[in-house]
Amino acid sequence: MPPVKNVAILGRKVGMSRWFHEDGTNIPVTVIEAGPCVVTQVKTTEVDGYAAIQMGFEDAKVRRAAMPQIGHDAKAKTAPKKIHSEFRVENDDEAAGYELGQTVDVSMFEDVKFVDVSGTSKGKGFQGPMKRHNFSGLEASHGVKRAHRSPGSIGGHATNLGTGPKIKKGKRMAGQMGAERVTVRSLDVVHADPEKNLLVVKGPVPGPNGGDLYIRPATRLYKSKARAQAEA
Repeated sequence: MPPVKNVAILGRKVGMSRWFHEDGTNIPVTVIEAGPCVVTQVKTTEVDGYAAIQMGFEDAKVRRAAMPQIGHDAKAKTAPKKIHSEFRVENDDEAAGYELGQTVDVSMFEDVKFVDVSGTSKGKGFQGPMKRHNFSGLEASHGVKRAHRSPGSIGGHATNLGTGPKIKKGKRMAGQMGAERVTVRSLDVVHADPEKNLLVVKGPVPGPNGGDLYIRPATRLYKSKARAQAEA
């Protein structure tokens, strides 16, 4: 089996719930339908320029799949998949630990204590600065007329020098909010159920219920969590 650090899986957010401990305390958790995924391509440095493993998740309707997609997944002896994603490995030797058509499921995360979960956040549309950047707004007392939720003056941030014909880059203003790639790091793995393909993690994950997720072992851990992972 490949090293734990070089495992990843695709999944779907089922929803949030609560996990009760034996002492009666409970924590908020997110239930994820993780896998099973099929290895649809093993990339090597000689052929592709880098080493990586490509996976597919959830069967797509054949009549809705493109011919190149059907032919690509047929090489792995599997039906066309709705979602394809890949994760890098350090070298070809680690890529050799995977085979075309191999199934990756939650059982490969049995020794993983913490995971990073990536997904597309909920789209909020065009929002003002108070909702988008948590501004406090202007005063609600006398003298402020119909401008309580405005961002305030922006002239002082015209350029890096403070003056100029355009707004300084990165100025926090109203605009499109959400619908972007977000990664939540170092979530505790509460429970893994290979039979039902479920992974339960502590806390929220990006996106709505039914949203697509990418789960991998945590890449950056605080000292306490690093010790807990080393003891697993």
